[in-house]
Amino acid sequence: MEKSRVLQLPDVKFEDIYLCFCGYSECQPLHSFGPTTRPNYIVHYIVSGEGTYKVNEKTYHLGPGQGFVIEPGSMTFYQADEKNPWTYFWVGFSGKHAGEYVSDLGINSEQLIFRSEKGDDLRNIVCEMLKNDKKTIRNQYFLQGLLMFWFSVLMEDMTLEDEYSGEQGSVYVRRAINFIRNNYQRGIRVTDVADYVCVSRSYLHMLFQNNLGMPPQEFLIRFRVSRAKELLRFTEMSVEEVAKACGYEDALTFSKAFKKVIGVPPSIYRKKNRKKS
Repeated sequence: MEKSRVLQLPDVKFEDIYLCFCGYSECQPLHSFGPTTRPNYIVHYIVSGEGTYKVNEKTYHLGPGQGFVIEPGSMTFYQADEKNPWTYFWVGFSGKHAGEYVSDLGINSEQLIFRSEKGDDLRNIVCEMLKNDKKTIRNQYFLQGLLMFWFSVLMEDMTLEDEYSGEQGSVYVRRAINFIRNNYQRGIRVTDVADYVCVSRSYLHMLFQNNLGMPPQEFLIRFRVSRAKELLRFTEMSVEEVAKACGYEDALTFSKAFKKVIGVPPSIYRKKNRKKS
């Protein structure tokens, strides 16, 4: 059982990205949803309490200030804590380019947990969405604007929390990771990351080695490869286009890096995984 308020939007005026629904829930102990798949992207933000999110054979125990993302087609399950059930709000959206907007947040299939200190601002936007439930053209434009505003607020201080960016990591490392996820497609180098964080390259190397068990160059390569895997599986982009989209100047350099990390060239990876996807 849960106490909730929900806005459903059956009519769609926009195509690139559009709001499907949003809501706010105060969950009862052990209230759960799933296991199931959803056709849309859904971003949940936890206001208070605790709960569990299960996806991709991983289990996350989450609390206030954290959020989780549900991807279309992913089998997910989430449940409120028995003693301290969570209260959260959510925003569901879809569209031809919705995945690009999610990518701008740094989210991918292996990085679905985040933290943000903008909870009050994000909640206020959702509350404003819930107020505008009339089926008018004016409201559709207004809700579209609120969705864009919601994305911009989330981007202000959102940090990923996963195997690459746990809370115990160095502040410098977290800043470096955020810089990489926002600029990896621009062909940045480790020196650019070090300059942004305002530390020497050797010191950045030591921080990454101590916190992540790998040098920043390897992290940058693995990050780019993780993005490339998604593009190869879910888009019609050529290998050359994927290489450029992930920050590589030429397909040969990209293919060598991809094979070193994954074990097979990009073309072979696509053939093996495209049908499954």
